[in-house]
Amino acid sequence: MRVASFLSILLFGFFISSARAETGDQHAQVAARGLVGTPAPHLVLKTIDGQTVDLAGFYGKKAVYLEFWATWCVPCREQMPHLKKVYEQAGSDLAVIAIDVGFDDTVQDVRKYRSEMGLKMPIVFDDGSIGDAFHLRVTPQHVVIGRDGRILFIGHEANAKLDAALLAARTAPASGNAVASVSGDEAHYQVNDQLPTLAVPTLSGDVFHVDAEHAHGQPTVLVFMSPWCETYLAGSRPALAASCRAVREQVTVLSRQGHARWIGIASPLWAGKDDLLAYQREHHLTMPLALDDSGTLFRRFRVMHVPTLLVVDAKGRVVRRIEGVDPQLGQELKALATG
Repeated sequence: MRVASFLSILLFGFFISSARAETGDQHAQVAARGLVGTPAPHLVLKTIDGQTVDLAGFYGKKAVYLEFWATWCVPCREQMPHLKKVYEQAGSDLAVIAIDVGFDDTVQDVRKYRSEMGLKMPIVFDDGSIGDAFHLRVTPQHVVIGRDGRILFIGHEANAKLDAALLAARTAPASGNAVASVSGDEAHYQVNDQLPTLAVPTLSGDVFHVDAEHAHGQPTVLVFMSPWCETYLAGSRPALAASCRAVREQVTVLSRQGHARWIGIASPLWAGKDDLLAYQREHHLTMPLALDDSGTLFRRFRVMHVPTLLVVDAKGRVVRRIEGVDPQLGQELKALATG
């Protein structure tokens, strides 16, 4: 166990230093832009134990501390003692909630980790909507909301800045309950749904259109992925890392056969444009790549695991959802292109 943990940390450190242009703190600052100082969203959360937590019920009364994390995340594990300590010392003036990002995690993984670590605070398993509301870009991502209901701080490190923000949030007077704007419901798509025209900006500056007019009689494959899956998860989730590699190898072969149009769509979690470009160069990928910077496509197609492939026929209808390698995919695409 110690050897595996040590290797995971080494992999993490190597990947961060060599492949990413941005540090975790820089990713958190991207999330903070446009959020700090604004009213926190009015969300109703459901814990993994079935309890309901209404964030708006805290605003104007007490401060709120949310930590976004994942069981596979090395710095999350390293910072977990800090979260435990804050919760244990919170008192009545601070609500502490742990939010598993839900990305490549399961509730079972979370329950197991909670038992191992002896976590007592409320834990929420996100479907992507909470992370979207707080512009999730990194794990862990710390969010501190003041007693007035405004977002006071967003960061990545459990350090003096976070502690100062927590103190300020708890001691500042409540100056009323700020009202957050409420966005409309997004459309979601699943197998058998007819898609509207989707225009996806790619890294090259071109726009990839998902519709019947641009399909020219071919199916389209949307490949939802993360550029760090093969390397970073090799220690903590070896089976998933192997699946990411196998799918990437299959996609590389099939995308060159000409039976379908392909586009790779990367999650913004722990990834930026430079990371995706480096991944494209390293693996000699010829299909266009897009960074889903707002997470809109991942949410609309309810993708919480990578790799996930969605097959869209030439008429714009979603016909398949695949997680992992499907040996029959090549033949199916050929049939869809000629059928």
